[in-house]
Amino acid sequence: MHKKLVQMSLLDTYQSIEERLENDKPELFKLLDEHLAWAEIIPSTFYSAFYKRYGRKRKYELESFMRALFLQRVFHYVDDTQLLNTLRFSYEMRNFCGFDTVPDPSKITRFKQDFCVHIKDVFQRLVDLTEPICHEMDKALADMLILDTTGIESYVAENNPKYLHSKQQQAKYISKVDPSYDASLGGAALMPAFASSNQAVKQQYINGHFCYAQKAVVMANGLGIVRYLELLDEDFKRSHPDMPIEKRSSIPAIDKEIGDSIALKPVLLDFRATHPDFHFNTFTADSAFDKYDHYTFLMKECLFSKVVIPLNKRRGLPANDIGFNENGTPLCPDDGTPFKSHGRANDANRSPRLKFLCPKAKRTKKPDGRFSWISQCENPCTSSPYGRCIYVHPNKNLRLYPGLSRESDEFSKIYNRRCTVERSINTLKDTLGLQGRKTSNVLTTKADLFLAGIVQLLCVLLAHKMHDFSIARRPRKLIA
Repeated sequence: MHKKLVQMSLLDTYQSIEERLENDKPELFKLLDEHLAWAEIIPSTFYSAFYKRYGRKRKYELESFMRALFLQRVFHYVDDTQLLNTLRFSYEMRNFCGFDTVPDPSKITRFKQDFCVHIKDVFQRLVDLTEPICHEMDKALADMLILDTTGIESYVAENNPKYLHSKQQQAKYISKVDPSYDASLGGAALMPAFASSNQAVKQQYINGHFCYAQKAVVMANGLGIVRYLELLDEDFKRSHPDMPIEKRSSIPAIDKEIGDSIALKPVLLDFRATHPDFHFNTFTADSAFDKYDHYTFLMKECLFSKVVIPLNKRRGLPANDIGFNENGTPLCPDDGTPFKSHGRANDANRSPRLKFLCPKAKRTKKPDGRFSWISQCENPCTSSPYGRCIYVHPNKNLRLYPGLSRESDEFSKIYNRRCTVERSINTLKDTLGLQGRKTSNVLTTKADLFLAGIVQLLCVLLAHKMHDFSIARRPRKLIA
């Protein structure tokens, strides 16, 4: 018995091929197509600027560029050539991006440079979209803002070890002519203040070594999810003319510290102007930001209730009051033991106060079953069994009392969360390929910085839509 033959139409053939291609699509591309709506992420102003008429129609779509640059960061393609070669040999990736033909390398560079401002707008929109998601993940950590600076090393001759070696050889030659010249220090002294090919690339001291880099600011919440990115370039300096920018020292390590302190106020003002509805309870940074004026600005203008910044001894400490140590903690008049921090006392109709208990007071169970603090001091300085209790008014010295005691466990716990911004910086530079790029152009560097931030925030959106927050801070898990 012969099998009945069915004649297939051209439409049936097309549908069969289309179904086969859809089923063979990589899981990552299916995931991105299902959960990411680029039209909602990209602002309308970006579309308007990109499709503005110049006498001819655009060959490549805006979303195609954004998809390709997203994959470049996820796949850790440091060079644009790696991205274009993959597009050239991968039909699935080319189809996902929407490219009929692979663009030239110059197209990618021109896209970054021409639309850098709009790429920043995409990043800022994603910050707005991910803020409620961060509070859903962990409200306490999302209420914390952490600031740090970093340097993005550039592809310049001065970063080549052979360049430093040539300067060291030059210093040795000078020492032979002039015996008083110290050749061990002379090599570093002969290094220029900025790269010859781009004066925006300056000598800095980053992660324990000297290099030529462009300085950037990164702010993240306690979860390690970026909230603000900015390259401290000439445009940033021009937008803040009151910010002192002169070089104050010949030592890059000190210069970096001074720069951090100066950048804090304009960075936070820009952040508040961009996201006026955001409010954070706690601010954290390292000791480079320790400055008297900063505490007033952070707590009075920015309305942070707690500022966790370690004291920088080189900036000088205030004269200690009698009975207080350098951290503002009361000392026992008998043997100088620091009092115990007992948190804040927010009584009705009274200004906030920090409460300190006698260092020899212990929490003891009373006969009625309740617990109370009882002093075990052999020579008590008060008749109260509770022991001596001291209240300190933080408003009198915000640097010593930035909303909490500097010697409390809470201060240490909050400051330990600062490592999350370091991890976020490492993700941007290492995992997402921000470091090691073969360029020193300021606009390209800035665009790459925002693109790396965009990828991290898109992972947060995906994690929320997939109900799997484990990928929110792990972009490489998408391709695992």
